[in-house]
Amino acid sequence: MIEKVREKIYEVKDFPKPGIGFKDITPVVQDAACFKYVVDEMTAWAEKKRPDLIVGIESRGFLFAAPVAHRLGLGMSIIRKKGKLPRKAVTVRAPNEYALEFFEMHEDSVCLGQRVLIIDDLIATGSSSRSAIELVQKLGGETVGFAALVELAFLKGREAILQAYPEVEILALIKYSE
Repeated sequence: MIEKVREKIYEVKDFPKPGIGFKDITPVVQDAACFKYVVDEMTAWAEKKRPDLIVGIESRGFLFAAPVAHRLGLGMSIIRKKGKLPRKAVTVRAPNEYALEFFEMHEDSVCLGQRVLIIDDLIATGSSSRSAIELVQKLGGETVGFAALVELAFLKGREAILQAYPEVEILALIKYSE
């Protein structure tokens, strides 16, 4: 089934800027069997980490975080780009491959000592992932895992995450080596 999921991911050349090969995962979630498989795999992995809370990163991370949280009977908090949250928020720098951005969470999104599992769609350079972990820590949470559908292994994001946060276990269902 993992090969069927891989086949559903389209590469869009030169998006959002020249030289970037964007991995479009929308066909994965459009296919019921593929979507179910990804959510099942993430849920099984997450369950072993015994999280208290699932956190999804804007916006494609929400696609997987919400059903995983639901299946585990857990709540879900969200990480958004700066200026999108209506209440008092905590902010961290979140540079990515395209620009310098900022991530935010409501200040009451994570409780002190909560075991948090973060979910996103993709790991590239690891900068967004590290920023999300930093944000959870600023709020007093302990990140017990980071899951993504896709890892662009050639960008060495996993290594960057583990260098900054060696205690965080990482799941990527599909890896691209180039």
